[in-house]
Amino acid sequence: MLETSIEVAAVVAAVVLAAIGGELFLTGVLGTAKSLRLPRGFVATTIAAAVTSAPELFVSIVAAGSGRPEIGLGDTLGSNVVNIALVLGLVLLHRSVAAAAAERTTAAAALIAPFVLFVLLLDGRLERWEGGLLVGLFVAWVVFGFFAGRRHHAAEVDEMAALPRRSAAMAAAYLAVGVMMLVGAGRLFVFGAVGLATRIGIDDYVIGATVVAIGTSLPELTTVVASRRRGHDDIGLGTLLGSNLFNGLAIVGIAASIAPIAVAVAEVAVALVFGWVSMILVLPRGRVVPRSRGALLLAVYVAYVLATLAVTIAEAV
Repeated sequence: MLETSIEVAAVVAAVVLAAIGGELFLTGVLGTAKSLRLPRGFVATTIAAAVTSAPELFVSIVAAGSGRPEIGLGDTLGSNVVNIALVLGLVLLHRSVAAAAAERTTAAAALIAPFVLFVLLLDGRLERWEGGLLVGLFVAWVVFGFFAGRRHHAAEVDEMAALPRRSAAMAAAYLAVGVMMLVGAGRLFVFGAVGLATRIGIDDYVIGATVVAIGTSLPELTTVVASRRRGHDDIGLGTLLGSNLFNGLAIVGIAASIAPIAVAVAEVAVALVFGWVSMILVLPRGRVVPRSRGALLLAVYVAYVLATLAVTIAEAV
């Protein structure tokens, strides 16, 4: 009874911590954009995306350093499906999401990235030079996004230039504190929810594919919700899309640069295919991602879980 109470308290604390952390993180993103006189969309798809992907980066570096880079690859590709199919799917159930020019461009780039990774993995290995190529492509994307963002959002930059310059250090502090609270909330959520699910008798794989997936994606989910409440859809959507690009290019590239990755194409095909399908459903219709896509994205996530389970069972047999 005491353990159950502790687990329930952990879940409640995680929700509260995530709500506060999401607000601080969003304030940090806005402050960074203003202090550096950069478009919000660019900051969301680069800085905010990289920060929210810190857990995946940490896992991939540790796994690669331990000689098991395949673990980081699986975590990263799986997170991409969760970010879009589950997180954005849940958000779209409420209402449609506005998509600015930066988000539309990022969505197109995120649609191409899985193809590049698939081609490089056709021989069953991702060599160090191929990892360097992926990192180089991500850097090129950041440079392109910077100049394209300033060109498409010149009015926004001029508007911010008229505002009092805010301390970059203060903005960075908001970002740091916000992300620490979000990561802490994710850990608390996983601890409490996994404990409760185990007591109910839910299968370990199902727990991992649902409860743990939601917990590790709590930073992205909270950021999107906080952005919507404050009228900044561009930051929420940009963070999700940028996170997918950062995961698929930068993180996988860094891991492969540390240790070559050997993996069967069939093992990563499920995540790559479902990640690609998710990105197709996120491509804006005009200037919005329609609300109707929410149910479709959630269906994709359920299908991804079932397909992954089927592959796992087939390999065990």
